[in-house]
Amino acid sequence: MTADPRLSRLLAAEPYWVARAMQEQGSRFYRALGQALEAADAQNRRLIYATWTAECWDFYERGERLRQAEEGFEK
Repeated sequence: MTADPRLSRLLAAEPYWVARAMQEQGSRFYRALGQALEAADAQNRRLIYATWTAECWDFYERGERLRQAEEGFEK
């Protein structure tokens, strides 16, 4: 069990939406981090999430809004 519940949630979530939000809405740094997240294996994904938990959480929430908007669009 991790100390920060956000980290547990990030690790359990599909990284696609976090990476997409980073690439679409982030600065140059976060666009590159989104690309790295998309390409990362589980160990490196955990390292990214653990190092930048608060920042990744922000993009997780943005990614959830993107997902909901796209799912609503498709229905």
